[in-house]
Amino acid sequence: MPRHDTETDPADVGLDAERLARIDTHFRRYVDDGRLPGYLVQVARGGEVAYLSSYGYRDKENELPVEPDSVYRIYSMTKAITSVALMMLWEQATFSLKDPVAKYLPAFAETKVWAGGSVNKPELVPQHHPMEIHQLFTHTSGLTYGFHYVHPTDELYRKAGYAWDAPKGTTLAEACDAWASLPLRFQPGTRWNYGVSTDVLGRLIEVLSEQPLDAFLRSRIFEPLGMVDTSFSAADQLDRLAALYLPNGITGEASRFDPMGDAVKRQPTFLSGGGGLVSTAPDYHRFLHCLLQGGELDDQRILGPHTLELMARNHLVDDVDIASIAEEGMSELARDGYGHGLGFAVHLDPSVSRQAGSIGDLSWGGAASTGFWIDPAEGLDVVFMTQLLPSSTYPLRPELRQLVYSAIVD
Repeated sequence: MPRHDTETDPADVGLDAERLARIDTHFRRYVDDGRLPGYLVQVARGGEVAYLSSYGYRDKENELPVEPDSVYRIYSMTKAITSVALMMLWEQATFSLKDPVAKYLPAFAETKVWAGGSVNKPELVPQHHPMEIHQLFTHTSGLTYGFHYVHPTDELYRKAGYAWDAPKGTTLAEACDAWASLPLRFQPGTRWNYGVSTDVLGRLIEVLSEQPLDAFLRSRIFEPLGMVDTSFSAADQLDRLAALYLPNGITGEASRFDPMGDAVKRQPTFLSGGGGLVSTAPDYHRFLHCLLQGGELDDQRILGPHTLELMARNHLVDDVDIASIAEEGMSELARDGYGHGLGFAVHLDPSVSRQAGSIGDLSWGGAASTGFWIDPAEGLDVVFMTQLLPSSTYPLRPELRQLVYSAIVD
C-alpha cells in the first residue's frame, strides 16, 4: 500500500484530496509492473506539505521500502542549487553576469570553436565574442556533455575521459582546464546545448569565494536552510540510500546498476555543481520553499527577492524558447514553450509546451528521473524522487504535472 504523511489537510490549501489520490493510482502501475523500483511524491502549497506519498522500494533486491527520508542521487537538480549559490556571490558584486568567463578562469581565453572537419582533424576558429558568465547559466556557452553522442565535440569529450563523470582523481579545477582545451560546439550565445556549463559555475564559486564548492554550499545554503541530508557523498547515509536502476532492454523491468550507483558512497575529488549532490525530498522542499518565499526561510535569508526575479526571467536572446535555438541532444525537460533563466527552465507558454502549469513556473530534473518545479503564481512546490536512468525513459514529469494541477480547486 502507498504510504501517506502530510503536514496539512489538502483542503486547507485549496487542493482536492481525492484528486491528489490519482497520483498514487497512476504511479503505482509503474512499480507494480516493475518499471520503477519505487517513488516518492511531495506536493506543498504555501509551504505546507499537503501530499506526501511513497510506494515501492528504495532497494528492491533487499525489500527496503521508500521512506520519507530516503536519500537520492539528484543529479542535475544540483544545478539549481549551484546557480543560486553563484548568485549569492553576484549579490556581493564579486562579478558581473556579462564578465568573460576567462576573467576568472584564464584557460577559457584560448578555447576554440568547432567549425567543421573530423574528430581526428577538426577545423577550429576563435571565439567571435568571449564566452560570458550568463551564458553558463543558460547553457548557451557552447560547452557540451560527452554522453550526447550526436556531435564530434561530444566524442572529443569522451576521448578526454568525460563520457559521464570525470576521470578518477580529477578535481573540478582540472576538469575545467580540460574542457577549456576542447572546442566549443558553437559560438557562445548563438545556440542552446545541455552541457557542463553549471559545473563551470561551480568552479567560479570556488575561485570567487576562495572555498571548495562543497564547503561553500554547506556553510551558505545547507546549514542555514536546515538541509541536513544534502551533500556530495552519501557515505554517512548508506542505510537510507536508494539503489540506482536502469530499464532492462528486453523486459523493461528496472534492473539494479551498482557500477554507477556506488559512486556516491565515497567522497569525490570532482565536485560536480552540475550533477553531484545527493538529497532527500524534505531537504529539497526546504530549498524550493525558500525560493518561493523570495530567498528566506525561518529567518535565514540566502538571496534577495529581486535577484530571484532576475533568475526567473527568460534570458535566451530575443525571449525565444529553448526549442528555437537548441542543438540536437538531450535535456532534462521539454523545450517547446520553455525558456531558460539563470539556472532553471522557465515556462513561457503552456499552449506551446502542451503541459500543465503556469506562465513563469520554474523547473528542472535529474538524470535518474527525479524532478521538481515551483509555481510562484500558485504558491506550489513539487518534488518527485525515484532512481531510474535515464530520465527520458518514461514521461513521469509531465504526467505528474497533469495530476497535480488537476487537483488545484481554489
